[in-house]
Amino acid sequence: MQEVYEFLKKCQTYYLATVEGDQPRVRPFGTIDIFEGKLYIQTGKIKAVSKQIQQNAKVELCAFDGEKWLRLSGKLIRDDRVEAKEHMLASYPNLQAMYSATDDNTEVLYFEDATAVFSSFTGEPVTITF
Repeated sequence: MQEVYEFLKKCQTYYLATVEGDQPRVRPFGTIDIFEGKLYIQTGKIKAVSKQIQQNAKVELCAFDGEKWLRLSGKLIRDDRVEAKEHMLASYPNLQAMYSATDDNTEVLYFEDATAVFSSFTGEPVTITF
């Protein structure tokens, strides 16, 4: 999981895919955090992406660093604890103007049953599960 976290931090932007009914939805994200041994992302509960995840927790993200790419799939589980939100927001101070650990909008979610596959054009894929 640490390798996945470091890769996503290095890339800065990754693309998260959800579904809305039978329509795939993809958008850029930039938040990634490890808290209590779990890999977290952050969004707002008022956003469509949050509603899509609550309807179907299965997601996939993809990131590319110019040489290799990562596809991470799994379920996202909402964690409403203030401590988890505080940890994420401490890692991304620029978000503190829009989000608070105690507001009704801030949402942090962690990956469960995750499979990460690192691929490149020249090597064999490497799979990590957590």
